[in-house]
Amino acid sequence: MHDEFLCHVTAYGVCEGRRIGVPLGTYRAPTLALALWWLRDRASWIAQRLDPQPDAEHLPPGALVPVADTVPDVPTQLRAWCADPGHQERVAEELAAGRLVRIATSDDTTEYELLAESVDALRMQRTAPGLGIPWPDLLTEV
Repeated sequence: MHDEFLCHVTAYGVCEGRRIGVPLGTYRAPTLALALWWLRDRASWIAQRLDPQPDAEHLPPGALVPVADTVPDVPTQLRAWCADPGHQERVAEELAAGRLVRIATSDDTTEYELLAESVDALRMQRTAPGLGIPWPDLLTEV
């Protein structure tokens, strides 16, 4: 069982022809349960900001307009991910097994990515390439 998890949320878009990532948050979760909670919380946070309630007090009347049915509905996809216990269980199993989990959805302008991985698995990956290599092969002559 992996004990700590590193979680990231990033939004990606295109600016001047280049793909740009904007970090929306990072959390080092001390437990699997807290990693899942944080991912769900961030997904809900993004959904609420993309699709707030039309009668919200902080929005002037008419500030929100419906988008075309052909535009992918990122807020609905994120809310559905948060509400799916089966999917949450699969994510937990992947994380517990030390595998990277990526949840991504996009509309016509932006991709939203939630990542989580085991800190222990990251440490093992960093040391694994050096294992089993004979010492003289690590040295290079100039």
